[in-house]
Amino acid sequence: GKALAYAAPPEAADEGEILNPAVAEDGRRRGLGRALVEAIVDALTERGVQKVYLEVRESNAPARALYARFGFKEVGRRKAYYRRPVEDAMVLRLDA
Repeated sequence: GKALAYAAPPEAADEGEILNPAVAEDGRRRGLGRALVEAIVDALTERGVQKVYLEVRESNAPARALYARFGFKEVGRRKAYYRRPVEDAMVLRLDA
């Protein structure tokens, strides 16, 4: 009865974005993040999306490793994007 993972995948034209992906602490290290990203990328590409974007904290090594396994590459930075603590966002893109 409890959500263990979620994300929002908006799209426009041939571009999509993964917004706010999250896995609850008690759902981590069980493949939920991988399954979530895979399902979103598959759904977006089925709808004709060719580029998928997302932002990630530079310090979030587990998420960065996950996205790298899918082929996401850094294409930019957003200075002081995150709060608590203030941190840059790495902008990643997957060419589907």
